Amino acid sequence: MASEQGLGLDALVDVLKAAGEPTRMRLLALLAAGDLTVTDLTEILGQSQPRISRHLKLLAEVALIDRYQEGAWAYFRLKGEGAGVALVRELLAASNVSDAVLTRDAERLAALKQARSEKAQAYFSRNASEWDELRRLHVSEADVEAALKKVVGSEPVDGLLDLGTGTGRILQLFEGLYRRGVGVDASRDMLAVARANLDRAGITKASIRHGDIFNLPLDGRQFDLVTIHQVLHFLQQPEAAIAEAARMLSPGGRLAIIDLAPHALEYLRDDHAHMRLGFSRQTMAEWLEKAGLSVEEVVDLAPEKDRDRQLTVTIWLARDQRQTTVADLSEGGKALAYAGRP
Repeated sequence: MASEQGLGLDALVDVLKAAGEPTRMRLLALLAAGDLTVTDLTEILGQSQPRISRHLKLLAEVALIDRYQEGAWAYFRLKGEGAGVALVRELLAASNVSDAVLTRDAERLAALKQARSEKAQAYFSRNASEWDELRRLHVSEADVEAALKKVVGSEPVDGLLDLGTGTGRILQLFEGLYRRGVGVDASRDMLAVARANLDRAGITKASIRHGDIFNLPLDGRQFDLVTIHQVLHFLQQPEAAIAEAARMLSPGGRLAIIDLAPHALEYLRDDHAHMRLGFSRQTMAEWLEKAGLSVEEVVDLAPEKDRDRQLTVTIWLARDQRQTTVADLSEGGKALAYAGRP
């Protein structure tokens, strides 16, 4: 079964017509492996841009692929869900792994990803010394990640959104927890790093998006878990970013914030563009409450009498307070009715 709900006859025929063409099946196989541009696809398939664009348009019309803009570039990927997508995945699984055409496409895709990875690594290397200096000021990343995983817990979530995703590390850390993940960052250089890291880790259920943390290019109420890792201290209005993050939460969803406790290292303002010198528990609690969230847990990770490590990392976990009720529709369907914060 492609889906419990399945496809109606007309929809089924439309999906089969769209997928049942060699170039479009090749495109679907490539887009199942991650985000690619039209330029990427023309390079791999050796076909003209207008032709590739026409095929992509047909696939989008039957809701098999997603398209999103990143500056002047448009990225495409296989949709994460839907009866049509489930059917396509079954068709791809039935393909011969040694097919000459598909094998050649996969080799060209691997070469493209390798080039993308090398370019991203060059950027990462240029900035690594600065990031290493900041890491030395607080407890190890391993300790922070272990504490974060403990706070979040092991219960699976449907959707994870990581704001200011940077290298995409949070998407890798919780890879076994979510069904679909999205990382958003304002830096295209960092997006390239994140994509390369996800490619290297073989994670295809997470996508990377360019966006403004104050005005996210996503529909609200779609994510069970939202994370903001070491981002808020760079912002002039961190409370506005928290409100936007809260808008992304599904009813009862959770927001995890990892940032610095109040400190007095003034040089971080000039040398590392820190707008805020940490956040107190009280201030963060007020912002979270104003956004319609209640604090469930706060964990401080203080350095242990290490002269070089002067910063405390704090983890806040808060939950959306809207209530969810299920109402039956007249035709036997179900719809979610939300009460509480609009």
